[in-house]
Amino acid sequence: MFQAPSAFQRAPLPPATREPEPRQEQALFATAPPPAGAKKRDPYFDNVKYLAIVLVAVAHAWEPVMDGSRATRALYMIVYTFHMPAFILISGYFSRSFDMTPSKVKRLIASVVVPYVLFETAYSLFKRYAGDSPDMALSLTDPFYLTWFLVALFVWRVTTPIWQSLRHPLPVALGIAVLASVSPEIGNDLDLQRVLQFLPFFVLGLLVKPEHFQLVGRREVRLLSVPLVAGALLFAYWIAPRMQLGWLYRANSAQEMGAPWWSGAVMTLAMFGCGLVLTIAFLAWVPRRNLWFTVLGAGTICGYLLHGFLIKGAEYAGLFDRYTWLSGPAGLIAVSVTTAAAVTLMCAPPVTRVLKCATDPDLAWAFRRTPAAKR
Repeated sequence: MFQAPSAFQRAPLPPATREPEPRQEQALFATAPPPAGAKKRDPYFDNVKYLAIVLVAVAHAWEPVMDGSRATRALYMIVYTFHMPAFILISGYFSRSFDMTPSKVKRLIASVVVPYVLFETAYSLFKRYAGDSPDMALSLTDPFYLTWFLVALFVWRVTTPIWQSLRHPLPVALGIAVLASVSPEIGNDLDLQRVLQFLPFFVLGLLVKPEHFQLVGRREVRLLSVPLVAGALLFAYWIAPRMQLGWLYRANSAQEMGAPWWSGAVMTLAMFGCGLVLTIAFLAWVPRRNLWFTVLGAGTICGYLLHGFLIKGAEYAGLFDRYTWLSGPAGLIAVSVTTAAAVTLMCAPPVTRVLKCATDPDLAWAFRRTPAAKR
């Protein structure tokens, strides 16, 4: 699917799909637009990141209110099948230049490790006091709620040179994911089940080239995606009452979900295939021009890390239990619109500027100067 046609190898790429600069390749979670004089951002990828983060937040908001609605559960399953795979694939794409040089290690620490430490602590304290859980421990080895992605991104990125040196990295990554799905001994430390089971999408992102995004954007792909998504919706509606949602989360082995061990291998490969198809359909329909929300793609780290406080806060306050109408059609629409609007505001430039000290701080004071040749 992702084998580049020879025509793309000979022809120059259009400006919107040229290889990003090294700095941009580390900017999946950029907290501000690039300075004047820097290479212009590609609006397509900013649109992808914004729309993906909205889907992540809305799907999280559906969890407390979707019980009793088969249609909502089916939509939830469809969104969960591809929203994180799409985000992870883009993460891999923008990690292709990572090579463990001092400057990139410093940036990794500033944009991934520091936010993880701060927000893992913040979410744990939030649950302890707002969620009335005095026994909630402060632990950096047991990610809470959505902070697992930062752990995963760190592990995936530091192993990038390994994947780029292998002859067939994607089959190896799929093999690791399959083995993880049948290995209950892995445990919960660092959410390694998710790290390993989602790994193939990151490795695939490392293999994708700009021309593949051009190929995905062709009219034929968009038209083909319509019946595929329609079929996926019908299948999800049929299987919704029968399927464990744990298969979508990739947080446990098959045995931990009470399934036979071999089902872990089958479901890992099946979910990878379904996630890839729906991700392609999503990427095919993302606009490629500048729109009103394009600028928000530079602030997705804030939208990702902040929306959990909104959803968990509503849950701790008992809003979903008190207002049972939220589980009805009107309530689900209200929850979706409110969450989408909130995460949009969280991605706005004023918010990203305020939170830059936590999401991408300047740590020059913490590191020794390195020769320019090693940067």
